[in-house]
Amino acid sequence: MSNIVEKKDTTEKEKNSLVNRQLQQLIALAIITISLIIYFAVPFVKTNIDNAFSIISQLDLKVVIDYLRSYGAYAAVVSFTLMVLQAIVAPIPAFLITLSNAAIFGWVLGAILSWSSAMAGAALCFYLARALGRGAVEKLTSKGAMKSVDGFFEKYGKYTILVCRLLPFVSFDFVSYGAGLTNMRFFHFMLYTGIGQLPATIVYSYVGGTLTGGAKGLFIGLSCLFAISIIIAIAKKVYNDKNKNMKQKISK
Repeated sequence: MSNIVEKKDTTEKEKNSLVNRQLQQLIALAIITISLIIYFAVPFVKTNIDNAFSIISQLDLKVVIDYLRSYGAYAAVVSFTLMVLQAIVAPIPAFLITLSNAAIFGWVLGAILSWSSAMAGAALCFYLARALGRGAVEKLTSKGAMKSVDGFFEKYGKYTILVCRLLPFVSFDFVSYGAGLTNMRFFHFMLYTGIGQLPATIVYSYVGGTLTGGAKGLFIGLSCLFAISIIIAIAKKVYNDKNKNMKQKISK
């Protein structure tokens, strides 16, 4: 009798889980659809977003600082939004935004802004992956990149988030997407992300808010070189992955 009750409970949990997943998918698709409609239908939004990514892609700290300052009292809101957007759709080095925040708001307030916006971006990536599933995530990133992230999860388990946040050569966004594809609890994901993200945020914020002249220029130059290397590596991985899939389809 108890076995029958347990089976019913399990079935009920599975049904509830499926309903919740479907509801999450609908919400995620609705958010994505509305965002795309706004982006393409409202010229002001499209122009400003394209301009923002174009400016950050120049990897010029002074240009980014001037851009954010041009928004006056809304600079913090624009910075927060850019940090979240870059986490979802663009392999743009987030450290430029972090350095800019420190230069504009001071390294303490800048660090708080950068850390909180990075956490929001990570949470959104996690939620999108959990709602939409691996297929959608692999289209946003690449199959090869997600396999690499899977390797970290197999090796370190729930501590993968903490480990990867401390490794500068591992993509922040890919790890967030990868975590959403596991059975990891959201609370643990955010906890380890917050702890792991803190050291880099503090370092970049301190550099952006206190260092000047040659020391700051050298740090930024090395960071840009490192960021470009990561972007090239990711692009190469995506290109190779797409080529491999195309060859497999042709051979079939």
